[in-house]
Amino acid sequence: MGEFLLCRRFHELEAAKVFHVDLSRHATREAEAMEWLDETERTRQRRFVHPRPSREFTLCRAALRSLLCRELKCSNDDLSFGTSRHGKPFARVIGVAAPVAFNVSHSGRHGLIALAPKGRVGVDVEERSPNRNLDVCIRLLFAPNEQAEFENVHGQGKVDQFYRIWTLKEALIKAVGAGLSIDTAKFEVPLAMVRGVKTGVFSFPDAPTVAWDLESIGNAEFAAAIAYEHEEK
Repeated sequence: MGEFLLCRRFHELEAAKVFHVDLSRHATREAEAMEWLDETERTRQRRFVHPRPSREFTLCRAALRSLLCRELKCSNDDLSFGTSRHGKPFARVIGVAAPVAFNVSHSGRHGLIALAPKGRVGVDVEERSPNRNLDVCIRLLFAPNEQAEFENVHGQGKVDQFYRIWTLKEALIKAVGAGLSIDTAKFEVPLAMVRGVKTGVFSFPDAPTVAWDLESIGNAEFAAAIAYEHEEK
């Protein structure tokens, strides 16, 4: 099977690579993507009631498979997936856990896939929506010092800042792989990153010995962030 064409390299770091998946409607690409799925994935795809989540799952999973096959130098038939205790998926080649971490996120027309050969990784992408009730979300999802940064920010600046912080937090939670057990209001991302600095290093208050490299990687179309386990030089 040929290389999947919907996926393009979006951002490259020393310890991880991020790829963009086009999630817009396109019958030919969707048909090609279906060819990559195994029978279990096709059964899951058929359970979606609405076309948009079905398309997002199909395109992202097919792109992930193509990237992993290339990274692991294996055939698509030999590739399968397992899940951790908290539900985070991992790759297997002929039933053996593969030495690569990955994470997938999608929002609207955009999907992002992060691959890391060492350590854990998380990625998040969000199309910015000005219609969201930001004040309620800020109060419920952000820590006090993060909330204070919104006092003098208004309009589009407020929208941009919300999604910048939120994608950083989501990337961290997804990297840890603990699901909904982490309260986003209980930890603060680096203040400099809240204020617009692109990169930083973070540790959760209850796990100070584990460091995470953080980077905002969004553009004009969407907000996005990646978190990956820090490796000492």
